[in-house]
Amino acid sequence: MAPQSLAAPAANARREASAWQGGGRPRYPEASVEHASADLVLNAWLGRMTAWISPAALAGAWQDWASHLLLSPDKQAELLLQGFSGLQRWLQYSTGAMVGDSASPVQPLAQDKRFSDPAWRAWPYNQISQSFLLTQQWWHRATSSVRGVSPHHTDVVTFVARQLLDCVAPSNFVATNPVVQQATAASGGWNLIHGAVRAAADARRALVGGTPPAGPRPGRELALTPGKVVMRNRLIELLRYDPATPSVHALPLLVVPAWIMKYYILDLSPHNSLVRYLVELGHTVYMISWKNPGPEDRDLSMEDYRRLGVMEALDTIIQQTGAPKVNACGYCLGGTLLAIAAAAMARDGDERLASMTLLAAQVDFTEPGELSLFIDDSEVAFLEAAMWQQGYLDTRQMAGAFQLLRSNDLIWSRRLRHYFLDLPDQNSDLAAWNADATRMPYRMHSQYLRQLFLKNRLASARYIVDGRPVSLTDIHIPIFAVGTLTDHVAPWHSVYKIVPLSDTEVTFLLTTGGHNAGVVSPPGTPGRSYQMAAHAQDAPYVDPDRWQALNEYRDGSWWPAWESWLARRAGPMRSAPPPVLSLGAAPGSYVLAP
Repeated sequence: MAPQSLAAPAANARREASAWQGGGRPRYPEASVEHASADLVLNAWLGRMTAWISPAALAGAWQDWASHLLLSPDKQAELLLQGFSGLQRWLQYSTGAMVGDSASPVQPLAQDKRFSDPAWRAWPYNQISQSFLLTQQWWHRATSSVRGVSPHHTDVVTFVARQLLDCVAPSNFVATNPVVQQATAASGGWNLIHGAVRAAADARRALVGGTPPAGPRPGRELALTPGKVVMRNRLIELLRYDPATPSVHALPLLVVPAWIMKYYILDLSPHNSLVRYLVELGHTVYMISWKNPGPEDRDLSMEDYRRLGVMEALDTIIQQTGAPKVNACGYCLGGTLLAIAAAAMARDGDERLASMTLLAAQVDFTEPGELSLFIDDSEVAFLEAAMWQQGYLDTRQMAGAFQLLRSNDLIWSRRLRHYFLDLPDQNSDLAAWNADATRMPYRMHSQYLRQLFLKNRLASARYIVDGRPVSLTDIHIPIFAVGTLTDHVAPWHSVYKIVPLSDTEVTFLLTTGGHNAGVVSPPGTPGRSYQMAAHAQDAPYVDPDRWQALNEYRDGSWWPAWESWLARRAGPMRSAPPPVLSLGAAPGSYVLAP
């Protein structure tokens, strides 16, 4: 008999399975309001006015914070004293700053480069910048550590306060930014004229649409590793890359990228292509290229992505190569889907996977990072209304959320360079890929947010595949998981959760960099380092902070360490698999569709 702690979730999962229709398809979470279309129409219309951020969610967060602050006289007194103290420090600093003899009362955070130019140290700009930083510091204290406020609402209020303050930062205005004033004097004002022209062009594209400035494109400057399309269905094109060595490893590699991005993040330019790197070391690499969905794809589900994506790709690879097993690698959301597929395969006795690699991929969503600011029941319902109307989550809606998470770098710093300093955007390969955004189908994205983010069903063995729950503990193949140190999309502490959630050997690697630049880190990239250690199946658990303290840093790219691990599980070298019917040359047609 199963222990009670396990039997109860299993029973709940079986009851939930009855809500799923054939093929593992769940009913819409919002199906009960499909006929109340006035609600959906109103919310969809309102979303255009609020940048798709739920006003109800914001109002709830601010009400929670304000009411508890009102009931906290100690906190009020603390803030009052801190306000007077900050004002006193600023007045003392201002007096000394006028004669050049005063230490700054507050320093910006390490990642805040707005006031790093020496011009900001001259009077009166030093006074202006210090006034802003002291105000920012006070508001951070005011919105955090208020007794009784939920952690999520604390994060939301702190985030919104920071965004509002960033809007009025002195670096954003000509009158208070000495760097802009110097550039204006040097160019005779032409920097502002050129910036106004760029701003008008950008505003026109935002309002009425249009083609962005030309940049590198896949198949021309990007995604150049030779290969061919060897399978196509309504959701994916499967690419197989041509061998670059006389012999190859016996077991091929399937790469499952996220469909929130286009696959060629892993095949950018020849010098930083992970695909080319692996092919040149004797691996037969297959890559899924996802279709960019349109309104006609609104009913595509998470199960469709598993079945038409991972499973049909595996079937094709086994058939074409004759290999008994396949190594698989998933990136970001593609790694989450791969983990779901691997758990279902293990449950059903399907042993075709030899190993699984997860690149910046989460399987537990209790600590999903700053993205959780935009994900609660109110916000998800608001997004569902927008997707209900158009059939998908638009590229601009997703891009807006990511830009807000890094507003200093992606909004205000770009505005400063582009509109005030007359510095055009750099057409790098990573910037071109980042601008080549995708859409998310209505049904799939709703399921993803509700089943994984809100209910965390995969980590709790309640995620349903083919009418039955799957458990990550059923996976017994070796796992290699990569986290990136400054990842704001999949924080490495969250990625590390695969260690306690699986019942197999897990090699965890932590590398410097963020969600994209940390993964695209070829040998020779300056300033890169990583930590790596294997956790045996029966070894005691080590928490992530202790893991980080115990393992030494190794200089260089993490790619060779992973390839060495992969090669040991890819079998002996043999002749390349026979050629197959080509449906077209890589990068294929799906990646080129707008």
